[in-house]
Amino acid sequence: MAGKHLDPSSSPRALLGAELRVARERAGLTQAELGEPLFVSGSFIGQLEAGTRRMHLDFARQIDDILGTDGFFVRNCGAAAKSKYPDHFTEAAEAEALAKVIRDYAPQIIPGLLQTESYARAIFRAYQPTATEGVIDELVENRLARSALLTDPTTPLLWCVFDEAVLRREVGSPEVMADALRHVASLIRSHRIIVQVIPFSAGAHAGMMGLLKLMSFDDAPPLSYTEGNGTGRLFDDPATVARHALNYDLLTASALPPRESLALIESAAKDYEHA
Repeated sequence: MAGKHLDPSSSPRALLGAELRVARERAGLTQAELGEPLFVSGSFIGQLEAGTRRMHLDFARQIDDILGTDGFFVRNCGAAAKSKYPDHFTEAAEAEALAKVIRDYAPQIIPGLLQTESYARAIFRAYQPTATEGVIDELVENRLARSALLTDPTTPLLWCVFDEAVLRREVGSPEVMADALRHVASLIRSHRIIVQVIPFSAGAHAGMMGLLKLMSFDDAPPLSYTEGNGTGRLFDDPATVARHALNYDLLTASALPPRESLALIESAAKDYEHA
């Protein structure tokens, strides 16, 4: 393995994870046994091996020492760490691309996977009012690229819960909002996504603290992600993920059923059309 290098053009993170599994098994260690000196869980090692988590340089150094891989992981983790997303969202975005089920709670804006170009552009311009058009163009392009996940007719299963504020806060212009909401409605009507809306009349609910994303995988433990202003954190601790999953269940309990939610979304789109 010492002289080997990964091909950066062919899923370097997945390749790096596969090599980690081979090296670990060659050393006769379980995932938990490798995780112990790194002060991480066995499930975290499993996520590295599955490619759902990024291998940071400090982990790569320690793994090379433990497994005797002569600097292989240090040399190759750079290619696996490259990302077009902000640092706080990189791991979540790349895990999202591998997930089989994604559950998204949106407190203020339409989730990135469902945004139209004009809506995304208005959001990024609001976040960065002095950025050049080139910067905004790149941000929009990267966000829209994520929606390629939805070109598969069934995978991943995407279930979103919107706060009604998502529908009522005008982003860009009435035309931008009408187009954005019609896009969401078309995905619902084509049975590609499930969306529920928590109406203002529901009062206080379990999602008032902010954005929440849950991701499930075929060959790795589930993850959850929360985000604030320019910050984000990906969780793999089973107790934390379970608590976030309960919060999401409470959100769906507070929300309108899917059919009534669709009616509310389409009604809001018509309001913007006639504004």
